[in-house]
Amino acid sequence: MRYTYTPRGVCSKGISFEIHDGKLHDVQFVCGCEGNLKAISKLVEGQDARTIMHLLQGNDCRGRGTSCADQLAHAIKDALH
Repeated sequence: MRYTYTPRGVCSKGISFEIHDGKLHDVQFVCGCEGNLKAISKLVEGQDARTIMHLLQGNDCRGRGTSCADQLAHAIKDALH
């Protein structure tokens, strides 16, 4: 199943991904810092979704109180619950 999430407070306008057997796959961001977000997508590919959620949760970008990585953690949390 493909999950989609609309991030808040960041440059990215959308996040989508799949979870199979608890592992993240095909994470894609719409807009935002392309190089950084492509790197995040590669780094989390095939990783345990809960581990990534806890790892990225609370990551801050420029004092915004959130970041695209933090918003991915929120998206994963929503998908798992």
